[in-house]
Amino acid sequence: MFLQTHNPTVSDTTQDVYGATSTRTPPPRRQPTRPSCPDGFDYLTYSRRRHENPVSAGRYQMSYMRPPMECRTVVSDIMDSLIANVTAEISDPDLARLFENAYPNTLDTAIKWTGFANWTVDRLAFVVTGDIDAMWLRDSANQLLSYSGLLEYGDETIADLYRAVIRLQARYILENPFCNAFQAPFESKIPPADNSAASEDRVFPPYNSSSVFECKWELDSLAAFLRICNVYYQTFGTVDWFLDENLRFTAVIQTILATATEMMTPTYDLDGWPLNSPYTFERKSYRATETLANDGQGNPVSGDAKLIRSAFRPSDDSTHYQFNIPSNMMFSSQLSLCANLIHEMENRTMAMPVGLWKEVVTMADDLRYEIERNGVVVVPWGLFEENADNATVYAYEVDGYGNFLLMDDANIPSLLSAPLYGYLNKSDEIYLRTRELLLTNWRNPYFMRGPVMNAMGSPHTGPGKAWPMATIVQIMTSDDDDGGILALLKELVSTTDGTGLIHESVNTFNASDFTRPWFSWANGLFGEMILHFYYRKREILKNSFQ
Repeated sequence: MFLQTHNPTVSDTTQDVYGATSTRTPPPRRQPTRPSCPDGFDYLTYSRRRHENPVSAGRYQMSYMRPPMECRTVVSDIMDSLIANVTAEISDPDLARLFENAYPNTLDTAIKWTGFANWTVDRLAFVVTGDIDAMWLRDSANQLLSYSGLLEYGDETIADLYRAVIRLQARYILENPFCNAFQAPFESKIPPADNSAASEDRVFPPYNSSSVFECKWELDSLAAFLRICNVYYQTFGTVDWFLDENLRFTAVIQTILATATEMMTPTYDLDGWPLNSPYTFERKSYRATETLANDGQGNPVSGDAKLIRSAFRPSDDSTHYQFNIPSNMMFSSQLSLCANLIHEMENRTMAMPVGLWKEVVTMADDLRYEIERNGVVVVPWGLFEENADNATVYAYEVDGYGNFLLMDDANIPSLLSAPLYGYLNKSDEIYLRTRELLLTNWRNPYFMRGPVMNAMGSPHTGPGKAWPMATIVQIMTSDDDDGGILALLKELVSTTDGTGLIHESVNTFNASDFTRPWFSWANGLFGEMILHFYYRKREILKNSFQ
């Protein structure tokens, strides 16, 4: 195991980021055990072009896109062994190369810094998204979640990263619970990344740009933190680590609950007086999805719907109606799972806040009730099938006044991905009807079609750009092994433009026109999908996708 580290070398008396003063003896400095990465190596440049090193033997001649060993940000022997075992079972040479490149991408390229928190023995990890030099709560959590199988296998490298990411995310949330993307921690000595788009943002509550990269209120960011904590807890089955006073886990949960409760504030009180919004955001931009209407408050929401407002979607685009149903779904399901962790913690110590478990359970249950009451809408199914009755489906966004959006977005959480984050089972009747509606451009304006690819897209990249991430989600929520899954896998293999990496979006008429050559989360998700087949449906890996 190798980790990039920043290690203090002397004992000192310090004040930590929460104001507590303590004397700590820092751990010994780790000795370097591998050559240094050559000066000037830049993976963003490397990922933008094909390399003859050699290419795969299939028709798509994919490059080998892993950086040189000495330039990888984390090296895991267990990861390398797993890649060798899985690729040996994949018959198609291009699919094998795509897995080999994609699955380790976060470990290879995106763990920009690990080190110790302010002279403590508590490790932090700063995880960038790939080609954007900042740490999103949502992205970094999902990047690690793709390695949950290795966590279960006992890979201490991955377990250490999980703890380090959870610690840093906990700090971010305690300091700026409304923000979505962050700068490197001060201990790293990495200078803040430039984000000129946010330089003139008018945001309330205000934030410090030296620690925050962007402050868009996205409910799914907090849900992502809960999810990575839940996976860690479920894997190890113990609350010991969460009881560490330096983590301040209960304070983080209280902050999350308080923030979510604030964002249930409607636009008007019972007498019709406008209420002050707990969060506002305004940005100078040519893109309508980069700012909020009504002086930064967003479109009005009704107090009758006790859902949580989200100013921005998982895509970082502004919501049209602020009750984003997938974000509420994920938040509810992850709160429910977190209740088990909180309950065990309450059984272990008297220091827990009184009633915290009950508060978590109540909010999770109430949200589920409100989602089913307000997020399920009636559509004229006769538009799909002649003489069919009206049918109920999940809306993407609602406002509590009866208005709703009938669409989905490729970014997770989405309606299509609801089974993956545990809100419902993929055999759920309303989900299946919703899925049928979403996977056609007859009713979903962001389902993209073309000779190259057919998949969900996003307002984030605009019409005509399908997202491989959405294709992966479609596969992971499908049981159609013989037909649909194989066709979708072929699309994924054929749309990397020979780079052997999963991109953000692809022009459905031109595979050489894509966005984000280096998008670690999507790469990890692809690898997670292949591992699912390796362990449960290995026969799929025996097919040709030429």
